[in-house]
Amino acid sequence: MRIQDYRSLVRFSDEKMTKVNLYESAKMFADLYCLKPGQEQKVHSHENEDKVYFVLEGRPTATVGESTYQLEAGESCAAPAGEPHGVRNDSEENAALLVMMAPHPRPPGS
Repeated sequence: MRIQDYRSLVRFSDEKMTKVNLYESAKMFADLYCLKPGQEQKVHSHENEDKVYFVLEGRPTATVGESTYQLEAGESCAAPAGEPHGVRNDSEENAALLVMMAPHPRPPGS
């Protein structure tokens, strides 16, 4: 078992959103997304994978399908397989999200 404190792993870049891998297996992964104000993960979709965004810090905006949600720390939303989704930090503070996806689109070692 591996225990991690996400607060020690938060990394922000002036150039783009930062992804930090927290856990990965052949079946799923969990990443930490770190977004400065104005940064985003562009709307995209995954044909076979579900994704969950869980806000740890900040107030990012998530898009799932035709809907857009302003999320706060402690809130989450899910994007089912095939549904366009993305996240943007339109606030004036940094945002950190736990992002999980299953099944893993590219399992380790593949």
